[in-house]
Amino acid sequence: MKRISRRSFMKIVGAGAAAVGLAACGGSSSSSTAASTASSGASSAASSAASAETIKVAAIETAYGSEMWQQVADAFTAETGIAVELTTDKNLEDVIGPSMQGGDYPDVIHLATGREAALTEQFIKGNLIADITDVLSMTVPGEDAVVGDKIAGGFTDTSLTNPYGDGKTYLAPMFYSPCGLFYNAGFLAENGWEVPQTWDEMWALGDAAAAAGTYLFTYPTTGYFDAFFYALMYVCGGPEFFDKATHYEEGIWDTPEAQNCFDIVAKLATYTNPITPAQANDQDFTQNQQLVLDNKALFMPNGTWIVGEMAEAPRAEGFEWGMTALPALEEGGDRYSYTWFEQAWIPSGAEHIDAAKQFIAFLYSDVACELFAAAGAIQPVLGIADSLEGDNKLFYSIYDNGAKAAMGNFAAFTAIPGVEVRTSFFDPVNSLVSGSITEQEWIDGVKAASDQMRANIIE
Repeated sequence: MKRISRRSFMKIVGAGAAAVGLAACGGSSSSSTAASTASSGASSAASSAASAETIKVAAIETAYGSEMWQQVADAFTAETGIAVELTTDKNLEDVIGPSMQGGDYPDVIHLATGREAALTEQFIKGNLIADITDVLSMTVPGEDAVVGDKIAGGFTDTSLTNPYGDGKTYLAPMFYSPCGLFYNAGFLAENGWEVPQTWDEMWALGDAAAAAGTYLFTYPTTGYFDAFFYALMYVCGGPEFFDKATHYEEGIWDTPEAQNCFDIVAKLATYTNPITPAQANDQDFTQNQQLVLDNKALFMPNGTWIVGEMAEAPRAEGFEWGMTALPALEEGGDRYSYTWFEQAWIPSGAEHIDAAKQFIAFLYSDVACELFAAAGAIQPVLGIADSLEGDNKLFYSIYDNGAKAAMGNFAAFTAIPGVEVRTSFFDPVNSLVSGSITEQEWIDGVKAASDQMRANIIE
């Protein structure tokens, strides 16, 4: 087992550990509980085998809530006899950071990439995440099925789970969500507007919206441009361009495909509700989402969690959720919806790695999948969409309605002070909307950052 020293942790995480509060996605609501090993459903054999073992599980609390995690932890204990000390919080980095600095690591962490604190990215760059490839060949606790046979195709073949390109899996795929452009279907129907199938149709709709006194676009935060931009790269250049771009190939940002991506984002900025940048932060992002509910913007990039996240928010009369893939470049072209998913992983310094792997395997059990789904969190397992209803049935059928799936991420690179994918590629969108930078200045920044990333890519 690779142990992580305090010195190593501080070197990798650095000042980010002191500023993890920036990763807030709402107010703090931390909880830390233990699942009893004496659960009535636990077999005596399992209890006697593992009664002395307790694993620590830390999970980010999102719009799905924290109760589902306690239920899954209890079910795992009942099945295996392994106790679970569970910690959930909306600001998880802030909660587990101090103890990790002292060398006390959770055995399992559920924390996706793409957050402001970039804690998961820092662990990836520091090679501080345990190899969990063998979990794919494990039998799911309580079942006869093998983990790898239950996970849907493609989810363990991307840079989001295999960040080093070495054929090994380090992060387990969790809670997948087709991403796209969300809108008020009732408002479009009321005005006789059709959902754009091409970008030319999108610009025409933007002009019509402006004439009607509203805006074409908004976004919660610039972090939401990851899924948007990934899908856009597929739209403009297909999988081959996406692969080259996300591996920082020299000259890739000078290609016509890249220019199309830049031009579309820059033009979209001119159609964006101007209040958006001021609210595009992890504290006020729901106010930008509210713009769509209030018909003050037509489209926003988001994921299927938006329904639960805004469930209690007021909305315009006749509001009805709609979701569409990114438009094609031309009529008959490919439209793409990025499939975003969260990740669970094991720090290489965890004390109970074997038991932690059992817990991860259990996350794909029928029992766990049903508990997660009841809270709106959909595991990437085969056949699960068949059991969905309502809005989720609509959202998860997007790939049955002509859209293609886009998956993948920028390749991992060793830590570069002041250089992150989000800050280099996506954060400048705020400045494009406000007019404080030009498209070319954005492109120049992307090129400079990409050169550094290429020089530091983790092979």
